[in-house]
Amino acid sequence: MATFGARRTSSENRLFSPAIFNFDHLEDHVQKHLKNVYSCLSIGMLTAAAGAYLHTITGLGQWYLLTSLVSLGLMMWLYSTRHSKEEMNKRIAIFGAFTFTSGISLGPLLQMAIRIEPSIISTALAGTAIVFVSFTMAALLSRNRSFLYMGGFLMTGLGWLTLAGFLNIFFGSKLIFDVYIYGILGIFSAFVLYDTQLIVEKRRLGDDDFIWHSVDLFLDAIQIFRALLVILSKKEDDRRRRKD
Repeated sequence: MATFGARRTSSENRLFSPAIFNFDHLEDHVQKHLKNVYSCLSIGMLTAAAGAYLHTITGLGQWYLLTSLVSLGLMMWLYSTRHSKEEMNKRIAIFGAFTFTSGISLGPLLQMAIRIEPSIISTALAGTAIVFVSFTMAALLSRNRSFLYMGGFLMTGLGWLTLAGFLNIFFGSKLIFDVYIYGILGIFSAFVLYDTQLIVEKRRLGDDDFIWHSVDLFLDAIQIFRALLVILSKKEDDRRRRKD
């Protein structure tokens, strides 16, 4: 028993060892770039939360389509704006406006969740954080580039899911919807792996546009959050219907 306890303690020490978070295999300039990316992403998450909160207190549901189009337009504007020191403040402002309007566009889903059960939002946020952080760490700690080969598969899968979602507008199939929403959750969780390693490789090749790189991760996180909101809301609604 003493030997077993010693081995267990040793295993736990290795499990929680700081070496697990050792990123020495990443070059200094890559680590610095990642810090910029995640700092920018944090700003984006805060402005998106502000946009979502604005929607909930003002009821901008009727402007959902408009804010979605504005968000898309801002993203295209950001993409077309040259990455340079002179344009950096402008691009950060565009990025903030993009994430803010993206947050407003989340309003209808948030209102749906609030009507069913307000705690769904905090659960979805926690779930998104766990998925995002876990997959990010897996990508950064990997010493090979295996996740980069997922790109073709992920884009193909996303294309099929988009087609299925469009067709289901006409069919209204519960099965197709479930496949679609769980597929979105799985695909964008995998995109976190892919995009994280892609950002590392892009920086190694000289691409230091941390603002645009944070857009990729922001879109992944938002889609994961959307999917979790829908899944949790649907489960809670089904549970209440069965109870009634």
